[in-house]
Amino acid sequence: MAAVDELIERHQETLTRALTALGERDYWSPYPEFPKAYGEGAAEEGKLAFEALLGSTFALPGQPATGELEGTEASPYGLELDISYPRSEVDELLAAARTAQGAWAAATPAARAAVCLEILARINARSHEMALAVQHTTGQAAAMAFQAGGPHAQDRGLEAVAYAYAEQTKLPAEAGWTKPQGKRDPLVLRKRFVVVPRGTALMIGCNTFPTWNGYPGLFASLATGNPVVVKPHPRAVLPLALTVRIAREVLGEAGFDPNLVTLAAERDREGIAKTLALHPDVRIIDYTGSTEFGDWLEQNAKQALVYTEKAGVNTVVIDSTDDYKGMLSNLAFALSLYTGQMCTTPQNLLIPRGGITTDQGPKSYDEVVADLARSIEGLLGDDARAAAILGAVVNPDVLQRSAAAASGEYGDLALAPRVVTSQEFPGATIRTPALIKVEAHKPDDRAVFLTECFGPVFFAVAVDSAQDAVELLRQSVIEHGAMTATGYTTSGEVEQQLIQACLDSGVCLSLNLTGGVYPNQTAAFSDLHGTGANPAANAAYTDAAFVANRFRVVEIRHQA
Repeated sequence: MAAVDELIERHQETLTRALTALGERDYWSPYPEFPKAYGEGAAEEGKLAFEALLGSTFALPGQPATGELEGTEASPYGLELDISYPRSEVDELLAAARTAQGAWAAATPAARAAVCLEILARINARSHEMALAVQHTTGQAAAMAFQAGGPHAQDRGLEAVAYAYAEQTKLPAEAGWTKPQGKRDPLVLRKRFVVVPRGTALMIGCNTFPTWNGYPGLFASLATGNPVVVKPHPRAVLPLALTVRIAREVLGEAGFDPNLVTLAAERDREGIAKTLALHPDVRIIDYTGSTEFGDWLEQNAKQALVYTEKAGVNTVVIDSTDDYKGMLSNLAFALSLYTGQMCTTPQNLLIPRGGITTDQGPKSYDEVVADLARSIEGLLGDDARAAAILGAVVNPDVLQRSAAAASGEYGDLALAPRVVTSQEFPGATIRTPALIKVEAHKPDDRAVFLTECFGPVFFAVAVDSAQDAVELLRQSVIEHGAMTATGYTTSGEVEQQLIQACLDSGVCLSLNLTGGVYPNQTAAFSDLHGTGANPAANAAYTDAAFVANRFRVVEIRHQA
């Protein structure tokens, strides 16, 4: 197929470099993260493209549809979206996926990788448009929406494609087998090793990071030969709808059936994900969201491989530091970024009741908490700057938790949240973090801080010692899960205790971050997002285990 051969040649260098990056684990990205890198006029073109979508019916030519429309998105910034999406029947979507799979499954891993890289390249070219789609469905601030919703998400998609190609080509496509028989003629066989996809994949999108969390599963399944039904969160459809439309265009141009990638739009709280998840045709499920529904998928979708990222309680142990100002600054930004609406944001700060040692002298528990509160206030004191860091509140549940913290429901307030007004978006719902003082040994306090409190509510937990903090970290991860753990210490002994606790409980650890890297950030081709080794997630973005079981290898032997 000439079109595919051309795509293989076009993207070979990128694929080769991505495969190298998987082993090096150093920084690498083919997708610039700075908006100006996309050329003069790109931002305005993206804005015009986004504005053209407002108040429209989103077209997906060739996808099975009922003729009905769905659309329940509302911008957390107050912008009127009014976008409608074609509704499809589950059985028709899955039947179309079955029909589409044959030629795609028969394609080589190189061909599938090249088509996926072309999809990613076209998404990347429209990063400004995608950033606005992400911003106005998730509430991410503009800078984060561009980076996390665009190039960083694309990095994760490319990482999945590279792993998929590597895993599918570990075995040779063909091999000869000759076994000597002494004086007799040798035994000779010809063998073929054929990659066979699992079947239709279901990708269930989340409200907060539809592309960043969605692309790993989408591209891991597609690159291994599986059709993908994309079921966006009803409040964040547009970023994934754009992704689906671009994918369908590329697939069609390459000579494949566009129904390899379809969109399953629904009304808010309709629950189509359950219907899809239990369908016998669905053999792979990728899900990011609440623990409740993630557990339901794991327990009920028995016919499918289920990859989940759920809730967790992320913890920071503060024992000592040789850069007190840098520590406070790093934590203040980490707690403020996107109003704490990230699965990697620290929630609990474990601080010895007797205080910590620092380069500025001893600091008591109360001093550490007060200084962190002041650092957050200083960071967010200007409303324009605060809005650019915080973004907007993504849903009413987050707003309710912020209000509960402000009322003292969770404990003693060390820092009360406040309302931030955006001049650019007067209708935006923006809140600063709440910092609450609690005691590790009090059962009522433990019931609060050992539950995920998603959003801008954080707990300064007084513990008896650094060792008690490490043990609380270990037990918290084992029992409740975590996506991240963080530690600050100048003690080699405490550092080793922290490392061992994280190895025991299966959570990735960041130590002594005081610069421009934060506990809630992970980089594709270097960092793993999650481990699959604690209750917060049963898989990691993106490693070989996340990809390799999406296909099987069938051997065919011939007598030579």
